[in-house]
Amino acid sequence: MEINTGNTAWLLLSSALVLLMTPGLALFYGGLNRSKGALNMMMMSFSSIGLVSVLWVLYGFTLAFGTNDSSGTNHVIGSFSQYFGTGTTWIGEEWMVAGAGTGIPTYVFMVFQMMFAIITVALISGALSDRLKFGGWILFAFGWFTLVYVPVAHWVWGGGWIGVNLGALDFAGGTAVHINAGAAALGLILVLGKRVGWPREAMKPHNVPFVALGAGLLWFGWFGFNAGSELTVDSITAVAFVNTQVATAAALLGWIIVEWLRDGKPTLVGASSGAVAGLVAITPACGFIAPLPAAVLGIIAGAVCALAVGLKYKLGYDDSLDVVGVHFVGGWIGSLGIGFFATTQVNAVAARESLFYGGGVDQLWRQFVGSAAVTVYSLVIAVVLALILKAVKVLRVDGETEVSGIDVAEHAESAYDFSPTTGSGSAFAMAGITPAGTTDGKSSVSEKVAG
Repeated sequence: MEINTGNTAWLLLSSALVLLMTPGLALFYGGLNRSKGALNMMMMSFSSIGLVSVLWVLYGFTLAFGTNDSSGTNHVIGSFSQYFGTGTTWIGEEWMVAGAGTGIPTYVFMVFQMMFAIITVALISGALSDRLKFGGWILFAFGWFTLVYVPVAHWVWGGGWIGVNLGALDFAGGTAVHINAGAAALGLILVLGKRVGWPREAMKPHNVPFVALGAGLLWFGWFGFNAGSELTVDSITAVAFVNTQVATAAALLGWIIVEWLRDGKPTLVGASSGAVAGLVAITPACGFIAPLPAAVLGIIAGAVCALAVGLKYKLGYDDSLDVVGVHFVGGWIGSLGIGFFATTQVNAVAARESLFYGGGVDQLWRQFVGSAAVTVYSLVIAVVLALILKAVKVLRVDGETEVSGIDVAEHAESAYDFSPTTGSGSAFAMAGITPAGTTDGKSSVSEKVAG
């Protein structure tokens, strides 16, 4: 095999960019969370890196992307042995796309797809804050990765029935990643239940700068996520890169416009969430549509997701950090957007013209069926897994732990240590200051930090 150094270098860089998205997600989710559960929330993202990396090398990659039976009629799961983790015969193999060589070693494609699996599992955690046992999270992540992510990745990208038989398109993960994770989050929280005090108590983000920094890292890494999914470096790579930027920018505007009109003030949390909604929506469509439709798709996603996050109050499910409202809804918008905006003029892989390019609803119904199938499958398996974990009492922490703070109970640490490093007493007393209205240095104002 002759390695194409340009393509290989680009995919290795893209892999690193996609990996960076998971720590970015940890910051984004951690900032949106209350302070007493910030570390637990971030730990779920980091544990996804550890767990999924090992499982992907061991059996995830071969089941998702291995060549199934020689007749080509099995489109449900990949090979149980072709790329199994103990094998060495494929180390020097070239990754092929539609029978054509890419000049990219299979190992490089394997690690690129590993990063997708990692962040897909991590995305689910944003709906679960403050109340899921960490051991329960690990068991759920293991089961859901094995039973849902791996087969769905095969269905969509690995020669499975959604991509091959149905003909639904997903350039970088609208169905396999975002709809998949969003449906799982919804199924899990329906069993897990609401946080203590929700929605009666306001549970606001504790660190908005973290939210913005996390969103920025996600935005940066997403260029590897989307443009890297072309694998090689060509004109489609450029289109996907441009569309990622344009749609995200438009979605940011769409979200804050809704906030401005509805609430009278645009917020940084809204701008950050709008950017993520745009990134989600453009993911499945970025390699199939032109930049102006990408902007239209983005502003629709920003506005609709800004409205969709309020559904949890009307329907009564406690999606803590709006995984359903942003990733599930945004993923659906992006997937259906292919049926409206995709054209062979951008990418010949889009074998059918979309509705707005004279192709009717042929591609649109295929997108709907593929997205609906992933939704139902992921949600049902998530509910079953959650019920099993609940039955064996490893799903949810007790109410006292939840109120006092899950960080200390589950991890023996906290994000912020407000205890004095030396001496005792209040911050005023440590500084030698006697606040007005006191005689002993003890202020009547409570120093308890809101959880």
